[in-house]
Amino acid sequence: MGDSNEKKGAASELEQFDSIFAELVDDVINCPAVKGTDTTAAMKWFREVAEYNVPFGKKNRGISVATSFKELKKDCTEGELKRARILGWCVEWLQAFFLVADDIMDASITRRGQPCWYKKDGVGLTGINDSFFLESAVFQILRKHLKDQPYYLSVVELFHDTIMQTVVGQCLDMTTAPPEGTIDFTKFTMETYSAIVKWKTAFYSFYLPVALAMHMAGISDEASHSAAKTILLQMGHFFQVQDDYLDCYGAPEVIGKIGTDIQDNKCGWLVVQALKLATPHQLKVLQDNYGQHDAEKVERVKKLYKEMDISRVYADYEESSYQELMSLINSSCGTLPPAVFTAFAQKIYKRQK
Repeated sequence: MGDSNEKKGAASELEQFDSIFAELVDDVINCPAVKGTDTTAAMKWFREVAEYNVPFGKKNRGISVATSFKELKKDCTEGELKRARILGWCVEWLQAFFLVADDIMDASITRRGQPCWYKKDGVGLTGINDSFFLESAVFQILRKHLKDQPYYLSVVELFHDTIMQTVVGQCLDMTTAPPEGTIDFTKFTMETYSAIVKWKTAFYSFYLPVALAMHMAGISDEASHSAAKTILLQMGHFFQVQDDYLDCYGAPEVIGKIGTDIQDNKCGWLVVQALKLATPHQLKVLQDNYGQHDAEKVERVKKLYKEMDISRVYADYEESSYQELMSLINSSCGTLPPAVFTAFAQKIYKRQK
């Protein structure tokens, strides 16, 4: 009975979250900063950018702002909950900004089960400017809906910090991968991988949603944020390892994209594990086939992963990491309710997409 009610509550939160999206699009399109008859064509284009790129993800990040806030402030009002959902949509807009740009940089083909935005007819490199629009939209929404709130400056600064952190992570990710046709595995270490994950993914995907809810609930002290960050950055590492695994092993129709980490020469978790386990012969196979846009060579790398039983290495990692995460939550969350973190962790454990 409890499970059924929980699912009902989750569906209800998703429905309420989705119900305000159209209003926020209108707010951005009609924002005073660019109001005028001479911007009509641009704003019509940007409406399509928003409606194509923002609302079709899993929305775990966005919804987590509201669910975390409800755990932190049990007697919250409907008005406060709506503001939490608006902050959640700001996280989803931010995610869309990163993904539109990332897909161009990675020359990706599909995203969320449809062609990447830049791959659509008539878009191309205009998608770079569209990613800037998606970033700008975050701050227009914040100003329109939260300017009168005591935590407004804190959340604006948090978004600016998070953008900077993620840009640093993307730089580490892009510059670690040598140009196609050249192989340099010397940088492909767990230390390098952990740094990329921390900066590129963990801050915006895990710390940001919970930190926003904390600021809303009046929790802004350094000790509480530090305790939350320790747990959430580890959760972000766990999530990215899963993402790397799914990039290689997930079915495109399930995960919504075609994985490209092997051909993109990425310092991913799978190749770091393979390099630790490889015999001299297997290392030669990796050097001859990794990081090249050749379907046969990509398949040869995947075959090598199968021979090395990387799937089992991953399964062992997933189980042990989840247990470590639960232990960290129980011992390190300070005055914050453990449910803030366990709810997030349970959403991603053994996920398939």
